Amino acid sequence: MHTAQHHAEENERYRRGWAKLKEVDGQAGEKVIDSLADIAPDFARLVIEFPFGDIYSRPGLDLKTRELAVVAALTAIANAGPQLRVHIHGALNVGCTRQEVVEVIMQMAVYAGFPAALNGLFAAKEVFANAGPEAAAEVSASSAV
Repeated sequence: MHTAQHHAEENERYRRGWAKLKEVDGQAGEKVIDSLADIAPDFARLVIEFPFGDIYSRPGLDLKTRELAVVAALTAIANAGPQLRVHIHGALNVGCTRQEVVEVIMQMAVYAGFPAALNGLFAAKEVFANAGPEAAAEVSASSAV
């Protein structure tokens, strides 16, 4: 299917995905995509179009819920540390509190084991430390409510 309509639909998926990626992950997501430019630009396009253009853009779940689900999944698979850190940052970026992130990771000890949860907590600790004073103050204020 190589019609003009197909190309327009593909461009719309990319546009929608790029906007959603920036909304969720900001510069961290852009860095991931940029890092693929010299090795797998087609894969970068797929990352933008499928997860963000198709899945993240669906109705039914808000971005906080989606990011908490991703943090849980990446914690549970226990072999995606860089992606987990990006999505912990994304969770904070869309309004999740540090406490919500920590609780989701701790819950994974029940289903994925203590080593997976420990690694997830250490990833969260690293992201929290690198969040900067503005993000830390914002997250602390939202945790107090």
